[in-house]
Amino acid sequence: MIQNNRSAEIAAALSARLLEMSAGTKLPGVRELAAEFRASPATISAALAELTALGKVRAEPGRGTFALGRQRVPEPDFAWQSQALGPVRVDPDRASRLGNYGSPHLIPLSWGYLAPELQPGPELHRIGARAAKSPRTWAMTPPAGSVELRRVLAAEYRADPSEVLVVAGGQQGLVYAMRTLAEPGSTVITESPSYPGAILAAQSAGLRIAAVPSDDHGILVDQLAAELERTRARVIYLQPSYANPTGVVLSAERRRAVVALAVAHGAFIIEDDWARQLSIDEPAPAPLFASAPDGHVVSVMTLSKPISPGLRLGAIIARGPAGERLRAARVADDLCVAPVLQETALELLTSGAWQRHLKRVRSELAVRRDVLVEAVTSSLPAARIPMIPRGGLHLWLRLPHGTDTREVVTAAHAAGVLVGDGRHFYADEPPAPYVRLSFGAAAEPELREGVRRLASLQQR
Repeated sequence: MIQNNRSAEIAAALSARLLEMSAGTKLPGVRELAAEFRASPATISAALAELTALGKVRAEPGRGTFALGRQRVPEPDFAWQSQALGPVRVDPDRASRLGNYGSPHLIPLSWGYLAPELQPGPELHRIGARAAKSPRTWAMTPPAGSVELRRVLAAEYRADPSEVLVVAGGQQGLVYAMRTLAEPGSTVITESPSYPGAILAAQSAGLRIAAVPSDDHGILVDQLAAELERTRARVIYLQPSYANPTGVVLSAERRRAVVALAVAHGAFIIEDDWARQLSIDEPAPAPLFASAPDGHVVSVMTLSKPISPGLRLGAIIARGPAGERLRAARVADDLCVAPVLQETALELLTSGAWQRHLKRVRSELAVRRDVLVEAVTSSLPAARIPMIPRGGLHLWLRLPHGTDTREVVTAAHAAGVLVGDGRHFYADEPPAPYVRLSFGAAAEPELREGVRRLASLQQR
């Protein structure tokens, strides 16, 4: 129930008074209570409504409000729901961790977005305020998104604007893509380890997940081919550039090979292109979408990662009947992304501030990555960094054999550090103990302090 602070205070005071009243005792009238508490009748009414909702008083029109006394409220029985709902689809443990920023008192050593000081805050404030004054901001856009924004987003993918579908962030794009491109009960193949949000999207769509290992050059093509033969899967989920959590970039040779496999098996590749704008040491490779003219690649991109988590805006780029189905599915769920977000994104992307922002972010991410790598190397000598990422936001860390990552994550949280449990990045059992650390959400002193606290836990 929505209430203001004053009505909540009055409700609390009356609640304490009710403990001394027997059932059926009549409370003072609204005017009398208003005078006693020096509050408006509306505030008193709100407080009484709160007590009524809590089962502490009973309002009788024309007679007044009466105490119900210390009645035992029966515990609700939800046992029937388990049978009605059927088997759990989405792993609640994994879901609770995804996007769990914790609190301001935690060092965000695992978080998939930019720190506030790395976001283009002043530009967003200025552009957002101007966008809010535009008449078209408060009119609906086409369900696929504003024509102007789609034209801008299409350019990097060498796509036609009509092939772009604007969605409320990359996660929504993954859910739409999984649900639309595969039938419930069918199989989606993912690289392993993989982004937990993609695993959740597949579970939400009722899909089975087949995991194929990856190495420093991306998914293992021969094992992918074998899994396509075994499962007859028609959807492959990949992060070709700066994969979360490993930072791996799919090699040029393997890019050609996975597209060829998709063509041979009549399959779709869902290209999660979340980190394209977050390259550090070199420009990101061209999107897979550009090399698949027949529509075997469906790309999902996001602006929430390189700009701000509050800018829930991304896009699905898809060709042919798949694109038409995705656009139809969009209408079934929501008629459009908020136009004010689209207008804000469009103005930022077409201004000089966009390239200046990216240049600054890439430079800062390079510094923070190197600080985190140095801190881990010097303070956690028993841990191993399989690969130093050349883009993205994350550092994948292998811990000594026998380490229980649950215990590590729990102890780290108690010590004020947010760490990603490697278990959540595997659809099946993890082959070794891993944790994910991130360098985009914490400042340099926080990175060093976070690793120092982790090291102190290992010494106990």
